[in-house]
Formats: sequence, structure tokens, C-alpha cells
Amino acid sequence: MIQIIDYGMGNLRSVQKAFEKLGFPAEICSDPRHVATADRLVLPGVGAFRDAIHELNRLGFPDPIREYVASGRPFLGICLGLQLLFDVSFEDGEYAGLGIVPGQVVRFESQPGLKIPHMGWNSLRIVQPAPLLANLPQDPQVYFVHSYHVVPKDPSFIAATSDHGGEFVAAIQRGNLYATQFHPEKSQQVGLQLLRNFATA
Repeated sequence: MIQIIDYGMGNLRSVQKAFEKLGFPAEICSDPRHVATADRLVLPGVGAFRDAIHELNRLGFPDPIREYVASGRPFLGICLGLQLLFDVSFEDGEYAGLGIVPGQVVRFESQPGLKIPHMGWNSLRIVQPAPLLANLPQDPQVYFVHSYHVVPKDPSFIAATSDHGGEFVAAIQRGNLYATQFHPEKSQQVGLQLLRNFATA
């Protein structure tokens, strides 16, 4: 069963409906004790890093998430769910993340004519083969909404990039761990293919 973590800050129903449209049942998980029972786990997220990590800590999710990732079962982070995997975020201060992926979360640098947040459709550049990114069309277009982006310490984590005033990380992959800065559930057929890939990984 696919479990989608509910910590009060994710577009849970949109993600759940996308999996269901593909024929894969998905449950909302609001109890950290249920994380261990998942076959596949999704950490979505919309909003501020500080509030999100506070809620995850308050509800007791961090250790079950870390243990789940270490177990080798498929894990998917979406948007803020990607950023929360990192050591630290500098969004409106400095806040420790889950520490699963070494690196940090930083704001796009202001440039003349550059709109922040980065919002809308943009193309992916696939950096390395990853099961999550299989069977995509040439120049795949996906939907972003974010002002901050991740900077992994180890570039081998980077599966795909995009461009907004310069190249930034759009997706990471390491073993069973997958995460995207964009929203697959809002990315039409490309996004559905990504979710299908995850559900069958």
C-alpha cells in the first residue's frame, strides 16, 4: 500500500487522487506508527519549511521516516517534501531538516527580470538514468511552485535539473529514495508517468 504522510501541510488529496487515477490505492497516513507498514511512502508538502519541520517533529514523524528510508523501500518526496530531507534550510532563518540527504536549501538569487517564486511549467534535463524518470517524452515539461531550491553536497544524488536564472536541482535519486522539486500531481501526463514509475518501482 502507498502511504501519504499527513502533517497538515501537503496537498494530500491531489496526490492521492493521482495515484488512484492510475489504479494504485493510496492511503493518508496521520499516525507515525503506520509508516513502518507502508510498501511505498510519499512525503508531500506545500508552505514554509519552518512550519513543516515543526509539525513533523511535533507529530513524531522524523524517526519513522528515517527508519523507513533506511529499510530500502521506495520513498518519494514532493516539493517541500524534497527540501525537508536535507540537513538545513535557510528559508526565513535557519532550520534543521531531517538530515537524510546531506546539503542545504537556499533561495533563488535575485536577478533583474527574474520572478521569484519560480511558478509554472518548465523543462527537465535528465542528468542520470533513474527509475522515476523512465519512459518520459523528450524535453519533459513539469509544474513548479517554489522560491527555494536544494543544493546536495554530493552531486551524484542529482537525477534531473531545470533552469530558472541558472541551473537548479529538480529531482534527486539514491537507491530507493526519490524526490522532486516539481509537483508530479500537477504535471499532467508527464507527472502521471512519474507516479506510475514510483508505484511500480
